[in-house]
Amino acid sequence: MASASPRRLDLLRQVGLEPDTVLGAEIDETPKPKETPRLLAVRLAREKALKVAAERPDAAVLAADTVVALGRRILPKAETGAEVRACLELLSGRAHKVLTAVAVSGPKGLTSRLVETRVRFKRLTGADIASYLESGEGLGKAGGYAIQGRAGAFVTELTGSYSGVVGLPLYETLNLLTGAGLKVR
Repeated sequence: MASASPRRLDLLRQVGLEPDTVLGAEIDETPKPKETPRLLAVRLAREKALKVAAERPDAAVLAADTVVALGRRILPKAETGAEVRACLELLSGRAHKVLTAVAVSGPKGLTSRLVETRVRFKRLTGADIASYLESGEGLGKAGGYAIQGRAGAFVTELTGSYSGVVGLPLYETLNLLTGAGLKVR
C-alpha cells in the first residue's frame, strides 16, 4: 500500500485486508496551474501508485488521495491551527465535495477510480471551531477536519461514500483490487 495513512490502513482492515507492506509515497502534491480538484486527486493517487510500483515492480500497489473542494477551490491539508480555522470557517453552513481517488498498479497495468461525496456542515459557532481546534484533530487533514472524529457532529448531510471521506472508498477499492487479479473476498 502506497500510503502512510493509519485511517486508510484501518479501513482496509475493516474489510479483512492486510497489505504486505505499507510505504509512504512522498510526492509533490502542489496543484498544477488550472488543475481542477478532480484531476488533482486522480493525478496524485496515480503518481503515488506508480512511485511505489517502481520500487516494488512485482507487487500490486494500492494508493489513494483525498481532496476537499469548495467549488473549484482546493482546500489545503491543514498543517496549522490557523489553516484548520480558515477551512472550518469556509465550510461552515455550506456543502462541499470530498474527492477521493484510488489507484492500483499491478500486472494488468494502472487503473484508477474517483469517488465524489457531497458533505454539508451545519453553521459552526465560534465555540464549535475553538473546541475543534483544541482537539487537534484537523491537523494534517484535507480540508482541516476528520469526519470519523469530532467533526462528524458538524455533518448535516452526506451523499456518497462515507469511507471515501475518511480516505479510502471501500467499494471501489475492492473492485479495483479484484480487477487487478487479487483475491479480496
